Amino acid sequence: MKRAAPNETQQAQPEEGLGRKGRTRRKFLAAGLLGGSALLVGWGVQPPRQRLHTSAPLPVAQDTVALNGWVAIGPDGIVSVVVPRSEMGQGVHTALLTLVAEELDVALEAVRVAQAPIDPIFANLTVLRENLPFHPDDTGQLRQGAQWMMAKLGRELGIMFTGGSTSIKDAWTPMREAGAVARAMLLEAAAGQWKTPVAKLRTEDGFVLHPDGRRLGYGALAQEAARVGEGIDSADVRLKAPREFRLIGKPLGRIDSRVKSNGTARFGIDARPPGMLYAAVKMAPTVGATLVAFDANAVRSMAGVLAVVPVPGTPGDLTGAGAGVAVVAGSWWQARQAASALPVTWNEGAHARLSTESLFESFARALDEEGGFAYHEAGSQDARGAAVTVSAEYRAPYLAHAAMEPINCTAQVVDGKVRLWASTQVPSVAVDVAARVAGVAREDVAIEVMLLGGGFGRRLEADMVAQAVTVATSLHGKPVQLIWSREDDTTHDVYRPAALARYKAHLDAKGNILAWDARSAGGAIGHQYFPRNLGLPGVGPDKTTAEGAYDMQYGIANQRIAHVIVDSPVPIGYWRSVGHSHNAFFKETFVEELAHAARRDSVEFRRSLLQEHPRALAVLDAAVARAGQPEEGRAHGVALHRSFGTTVAQVAEVSVQEGAIRVHRVVCAIDCGLVVNPNIVAQQVESGVIFGLSAALHGEITLKDGKVEQSNFGDYPVLRMSEAPKVETIVMPSSEHPEGVGEPAVPPIAPAVAAAVFKLTGQRLRSLPLRLT
Repeated sequence: MKRAAPNETQQAQPEEGLGRKGRTRRKFLAAGLLGGSALLVGWGVQPPRQRLHTSAPLPVAQDTVALNGWVAIGPDGIVSVVVPRSEMGQGVHTALLTLVAEELDVALEAVRVAQAPIDPIFANLTVLRENLPFHPDDTGQLRQGAQWMMAKLGRELGIMFTGGSTSIKDAWTPMREAGAVARAMLLEAAAGQWKTPVAKLRTEDGFVLHPDGRRLGYGALAQEAARVGEGIDSADVRLKAPREFRLIGKPLGRIDSRVKSNGTARFGIDARPPGMLYAAVKMAPTVGATLVAFDANAVRSMAGVLAVVPVPGTPGDLTGAGAGVAVVAGSWWQARQAASALPVTWNEGAHARLSTESLFESFARALDEEGGFAYHEAGSQDARGAAVTVSAEYRAPYLAHAAMEPINCTAQVVDGKVRLWASTQVPSVAVDVAARVAGVAREDVAIEVMLLGGGFGRRLEADMVAQAVTVATSLHGKPVQLIWSREDDTTHDVYRPAALARYKAHLDAKGNILAWDARSAGGAIGHQYFPRNLGLPGVGPDKTTAEGAYDMQYGIANQRIAHVIVDSPVPIGYWRSVGHSHNAFFKETFVEELAHAARRDSVEFRRSLLQEHPRALAVLDAAVARAGQPEEGRAHGVALHRSFGTTVAQVAEVSVQEGAIRVHRVVCAIDCGLVVNPNIVAQQVESGVIFGLSAALHGEITLKDGKVEQSNFGDYPVLRMSEAPKVETIVMPSSEHPEGVGEPAVPPIAPAVAAAVFKLTGQRLRSLPLRLT
């Protein structure tokens, strides 16, 4: 079902659509992916594209030799590794360099990050493949075929994407292969010089070693390796087995620690091309407002003002930026002051009366009238034999990203060429948007991807790029750095969708679950993100609406999990952990309610539901065992959740002090498969807990009369240091394929805290943020 959100001229009306009359997820996928045209089928049966060599020669410094599309070696033996994922604090540069260094047999200290060109081999294939709404326990041919097709689509689209906790998963094979192939080429070159079989040689710390003690450095071999290695087939190169790892799995230090400590790290806001000007934007005051007129003459005489440029809501509808007017000046403060003083007339449009209450009313009507699209359905909802029926309604608000680095982009347009300096999670999308706005070819756009001062999904968008390029086209070749204020950022975000959920379950006399029914309503991120950023249709089911609910690990024979899409008039986007961020709260809080109704301990209740998932059970047991008993006056709350392939159990130790919820300690056990760097895993767990706790205790974006009511950290607070709990991380040993780490620690914290609050107060908190009454 799709609905139009209510506004002052139109009320939502039900339509026929997905979720009605037995149309299932499997049928939808089969029709959409496997029943396409002959062209699609013909394309789909082609062999997978290679991911080792770029389509154009890899740009390298003088005397540096590229051995493939990922690895280049200088005469001093320094290895440059192309890293196509953005570093936004998650440690991805360190982790991805480790993959290559491991297979190449060099020390991490001898490896440097190289800028990735825009090229299809650097596309993130995993993120599209995992966007399909299959249940994790489904291993059938339909899933395998659909995921294979989506990976091929990702390769053809060439989208360079950092998100979805997929960086290590996607790079695990191609970046290790790049290092292993480069090593094989160097061995071949040394074997030729020494007239010795390759099998007798070995590598260590950047050298090829001969049995008689001779050695040759990689720098001295690089030129010859590039010549003789062209005939090496990557299929014949063996990757190391885990028992051979020297770097992977070790707690190595991060390569960016020093520059971030001494202030020399360069983020997007640190770009300083010669002659750079600054721009600030006066944003539309209401959701969907359009620009009518502005009086540039009123600010032209203000200090430093050089230009006033309208910036319509590019690259499309429902962007965070919306419509605005930019003021260009010699400093950002001058530009900001003038933009604030600029007289502007707006058409507030159809959403001038939009409010949080009206949005949630539309969600409630949708759930009243529709069953929704079933993302997972097994057994029946027959309530015969039920001794107890439990039902509950849950609510989650819109959330802003609130990254520490303000939204910014630096752009220059000169002689039909565009240069970008941007802290972006999607450089390929940024390039496409810049080309479209400037009216140039994609090949005429160059981008330098800077460090990101936080991303969390906000920098998956390109609205700031569109604004900066629009302004730059009017400045006769001068570069311009466009910066949003914190107020701009908070009031013009692409928000985590709000959602309303209704859960119902039937229990037998022994407290066993006979049937489980979960329905939710809210916007679909993909219906907005794909059209505005990728030029793809935003239609059909959207996994993010129900993820964390339909793909749970609990063994319940009879279950139905569905979602009703209510088209959002508010711009929505990907937020750290996406749908899991609220669906984990709904699902885990309901498990607590069922355990209470069954008069059973909630940990034991969960254990009984995890008999078919021993890895998840082990994670739960590890967290509970480490947590021990709470201190006097405190209570423990438990939550278990799987997201991005990773299972996390958290135990939160909580007290209530003068009516306020205080979290003192969080024990977190995580099974994320084979670990590349346990230090980074622990850092991401700590980050995720703090991020999720900020939302659980404080996060809420509300609307009144079409305007976002929050504006800065005063009314949209994040967790202060004095509120931060001690976080203990248990990394479960595993030899399975690496899974996601950046996001899975976020979802369980809210339900864990809510469970502890119930033990302390008897209040069942069913709405976020958590507030005592």
